[in-house]
Amino acid sequence: MSQKPKPSHGLVTCPDCAEPLESGDRFCGACGYDLTAVAAAGEEPDRPTVAIGTPVAWPDAPPRDPGSLSTLTQHPGDLPGTDSGGRDLPTMPVATAQAGTEQGGVTPGGAAAGGTTPGGSAPGGTSPGNTPPAGPAPVRTDGPVPPGGETTTGSGDFELAAPDPRTAVRVDPVPPAPAAPAAPAAPASAALCVACRAGRVDTDGYCENCGHAQPRERDHMERELDRVAAVSDRGLRHHRNEDAFAVSSTTLPDGSPATVAIVCDGVSSATRPDEASAAAAEAAGASLLAALPRGTHPQQAMHEAIVAAAEAVNSLAEEPGRDGAEHEQHRRSNAPACTIVGSVVADGLLVVGWVGDSRAYWVPDDRATPPARLTEDDSWAAQMVAAGLMNVEQAYADERAHAITGWLGADAYELEPHTAAFKPDRSGVVVVCTDGLWNYAEAAEDMARVVPADAAERPLHSAQVLVGHALDGGGHDNITVALVPFTVTPPEAGSA
Repeated sequence: MSQKPKPSHGLVTCPDCAEPLESGDRFCGACGYDLTAVAAAGEEPDRPTVAIGTPVAWPDAPPRDPGSLSTLTQHPGDLPGTDSGGRDLPTMPVATAQAGTEQGGVTPGGAAAGGTTPGGSAPGGTSPGNTPPAGPAPVRTDGPVPPGGETTTGSGDFELAAPDPRTAVRVDPVPPAPAAPAAPAAPASAALCVACRAGRVDTDGYCENCGHAQPRERDHMERELDRVAAVSDRGLRHHRNEDAFAVSSTTLPDGSPATVAIVCDGVSSATRPDEASAAAAEAAGASLLAALPRGTHPQQAMHEAIVAAAEAVNSLAEEPGRDGAEHEQHRRSNAPACTIVGSVVADGLLVVGWVGDSRAYWVPDDRATPPARLTEDDSWAAQMVAAGLMNVEQAYADERAHAITGWLGADAYELEPHTAAFKPDRSGVVVVCTDGLWNYAEAAEDMARVVPADAAERPLHSAQVLVGHALDGGGHDNITVALVPFTVTPPEAGSA
């Protein structure tokens, strides 16, 4: 479940003594802790592991909208890259291979000189594609709806757990028993409740006997294409699925394939989180499908897609008549919100982009090299560690650890899309998921252990296995995962 904060300067309590803070405090009133030291961390741009500014001879792209963020039109296969040992990839042209050595490209398997390692740190402690913000940003947290609160959606939890969606099968309509002519027949659409197995389901989707909500179309969704598959499940505790995904494939201008996977997680403490995640996934997927075929570099296309997703979520807060004009301020402060993470695999390049705490992992097929987490959370714990205020163990032991500091929504303080690009030197799979899965396999090594060995050949089955792993662990949140196989073509015979 993603979470986001009430507007503040970023710290709810003092990092030193836990004294409550006000938004304008510069020093803690109890212990005198200098809060300005937290805000002194320098803001730096993303550090992509593969440069996207190298000009390449390519047909001019079609005219674009004046507001488009697209820049150079490039071919991802012509970009520099190195293998996990720091050597130039043999399939690259000599000119770009030399450039790759100078720029220090990396692979998910390891780091070259001057590069960064996915899930690790760059020189100076900066993680790839995600740099420490200027200071602790505000966090948005979930919790019980306060008395008289105006939040239209709470945590979504039931007191009793729902049945396992893998075994909760809809029962065929029971034909009416022979009776007197005056006895009404059961409606053709009547079904038995998947929870109590006794009551009938009313037209509103709830059991007449126990009142339990019945499975809906969005409760469990699956999709499989040639090179990507995704599964989303409501889980065992929530009354609805607030996750969404978009998977698709397209072609680059040279005809080579490109695979897209987008996963979004609605913020439950905001209004209409299910609509937010659906709008973001749809907008980001459509943006990528429009940008990649016209030659936009995948990393730039991913940046544009996140911006498009943010605009789609922002527009939900502007819809007239939903909350009434008199509640404009509340609608903005508790606007629909979600996190986003996406992956593009195109011609030997792996690009990820994200805002929030949904993640992407790299799992090599042969498991001979370590797996890696390709994203860094926009979360309170990650922020405390980056600012040097806590170590990893202290930060993640705190109850605020998973409160997010970045999200898409009209009440987001500033949109900061993170992007990173990698050139793996071996085949593997990219796991794109919400915290409903990674909470049960947080470390990259843990994720690699639960990903089936044949995930590249059977992505849909493997995605189902991962969802099952989260359900077996308790299914406390919505679960969404997309699996994108990444295949490295062996170098031609005779190549160095």
